[in-house]
Amino acid sequence: MFIRRFFYYIFAPHLDTIMNLQNIPQIKHTDSGNFFLLAGPCAIEGEEMAMRIAEKTVAVTDKLKIPYVFKGSFKKANRSRIDSFTGIGDEKALRILEKVSKEFGVPTVTDIHTNEDAAMAAEYVDMLQIPAFLVRQTDLVVAAANTGKTVNLKKGQFMSPESMKHAVQKVLDCNNQNVMVTDRGTMFGYQDMIVDFRGIPTMQQFASTVLDVTHSLQQPNQMVGVTGGRPEMIETIAKAGIAVGVDGIFIETHFDPANAKSDGANMLHLDLFEGLMNKLVAIRQTINNF
Repeated sequence: MFIRRFFYYIFAPHLDTIMNLQNIPQIKHTDSGNFFLLAGPCAIEGEEMAMRIAEKTVAVTDKLKIPYVFKGSFKKANRSRIDSFTGIGDEKALRILEKVSKEFGVPTVTDIHTNEDAAMAAEYVDMLQIPAFLVRQTDLVVAAANTGKTVNLKKGQFMSPESMKHAVQKVLDCNNQNVMVTDRGTMFGYQDMIVDFRGIPTMQQFASTVLDVTHSLQQPNQMVGVTGGRPEMIETIAKAGIAVGVDGIFIETHFDPANAKSDGANMLHLDLFEGLMNKLVAIRQTINNF
């Protein structure tokens, strides 16, 4: 009995996670006992690609009853080189995210980079994400919180899990209870990332916690000015995250990662998406049975 209660305490879905999810418009399957998922392309490259990815991810998550939020950046502000792809136009990309939401009946999330982005993006999406490099920018976090949307705070690669308490508190101090944090790895040397899974239960003390699997496998600051990655490790990191009881998983996926305009080196091929989700759901169901 003690062992059963121990595993339930460590691994069972957190009540605050369910409450947060239910505050996101159009979210489904919140009573399934599954982890929730933020997934989609790194950047919105066009309408056809976004709809193609959404069609696949929505079909799989509905089949497996995974609470799902479609992810796509309407612009990319953090690039290594000035000639890197930054977007197809702010309003054009945001309208594509809005169309995904309407046609597939799922909520959407996008990154913001400036205070002005917050109000603009909030007109089109259901969740605002603060990039890891910007999570200490108080004005930006406050601007996102003041929209009333759910705010996803990416943990800075340079920050400890404990320090995310203060970022969460900034959102709460704006009378917005809808906040979650996402671990996307920690800098390891100059050109690698590492996931410290001890950080998951630490950050769960402050808010629902997501593991960004694909960005955790980046190899930044490459000599060519293009971020590298270890996509062959996606399944390993994702399984480990579910095993330690993470509330949600974040994965970037594309049907042609080699030719994606951003972060292709560490994205999951869309053909592998369903197989991975099947495995992660099986692990979660096993944990739920303890």
